[in-house]
Amino acid sequence: MKRILVVFPVLILGVILTAAGCGSKKEQAPQAGEKPIEVVIGYTGPLSGPAAEYGQDCLNGIDMAVNEINSAGGITVGGKKYMFRLEKLDDMADPTNAVNNARRLRNQFKAPAVFNPVFNTIAPMMQINQEKGNEFIIMAYTSTPKVVQLNNKLVVAIPPPFTAYVQSFTELAMSQGWKKAGLVVTLGAYGDEWRQAFKDHWTRKGGVITADKPANYYTETDFSSQLTAVLATQPDVLLIGGPSASTALVIEQARGLGFKGGFILVDQAKMDYIDKNILKGIKLMENTIGVAAVAQIPTPTAPAFDKKYSEAYKRMNTWESALNYCAMHALARAMAAAGSVEDAPAIRAAFPKAFPLTGDKFPSEFFDISDKGRMHCMASVQMIKDGKYSPADLYAYWQNDQADFEKLKAQVKITGGTVKYLKVEE
Repeated sequence: MKRILVVFPVLILGVILTAAGCGSKKEQAPQAGEKPIEVVIGYTGPLSGPAAEYGQDCLNGIDMAVNEINSAGGITVGGKKYMFRLEKLDDMADPTNAVNNARRLRNQFKAPAVFNPVFNTIAPMMQINQEKGNEFIIMAYTSTPKVVQLNNKLVVAIPPPFTAYVQSFTELAMSQGWKKAGLVVTLGAYGDEWRQAFKDHWTRKGGVITADKPANYYTETDFSSQLTAVLATQPDVLLIGGPSASTALVIEQARGLGFKGGFILVDQAKMDYIDKNILKGIKLMENTIGVAAVAQIPTPTAPAFDKKYSEAYKRMNTWESALNYCAMHALARAMAAAGSVEDAPAIRAAFPKAFPLTGDKFPSEFFDISDKGRMHCMASVQMIKDGKYSPADLYAYWQNDQADFEKLKAQVKITGGTVKYLKVEE
């Protein structure tokens, strides 16, 4: 472990230097003593309210990457040195606030890119980010497939699509003998999409939906009425989830009502966060399927990243922090490749040149980006069973066929876990 920690800063420095040099070969080095130019990177997201912890984790990952890039000297574009400044605004997951914040970040701070982690607020931002002469990239931390189906040319979607989790979770759940599923999932565009995708796939695979009672995980704290109605239908497993804090309440209340079956958590809710920060253990989470614990990401760099993040922010590392961290590095690389820190369309067009982000340098691996804007990293799945976390399974979902998957496997740099092929249309 100590050896990894010593090497990590050097690896990061190498990444940034590589990013700075991936532009034009004719680019001139900055003059000695030249003062770096500041570039603002915007963030609008929930920093208060029920989703505040989720929003803060996303923000921290971006902040960590910005600090590392700046500490390594920033990036060089067109012979000039640039440093980044992260400007954060709280939108409380409110669409109107998010749009107003995005306009302010673009108009007042000239931010060429704005990060946002909630599809309900990303969608209205997509109505303004392509305005001629006022374009900005939306760095969208959302797994909903709709974010890339809307054909916005200036969107970069960061995590895997939740359809990869719908399929992999269903496969694992049915291997446990579970056939009857009850649903208590968060309301809103994201939750509605998740519920429908799950119902379609679950029934197509021979399962039965016993009841569907959505709840507002952003405003409610008592889910007993929905749970009572669903549990009366005697499901084997409950599909639940929204923000992790609210999801923990659902788990507690379901067990309190006598439910002894399994849980499937939508990908927004994180098992390890609920375990460590809220329930303080996994006793109530026996037979829970969800996104793998971030501390168990099987890449060489993950342990050092986890330790450094926890020390810097005095809180648990999460997928939100790790993936947004990687996305900020990809954005910096794309700027260097585009030869511009201002031209949003040019920066977005240069994103393919930012990859791969490999596991020997980053906590999670990203291999490329789709034409529609989805950054490609593998979906990770775990189950809490017999009082412990199972080994993580990693699912590559974007290859055309098995032959393409085998080529991808040759690039993967992991130290454990199982890599599987899963064909998912997005």
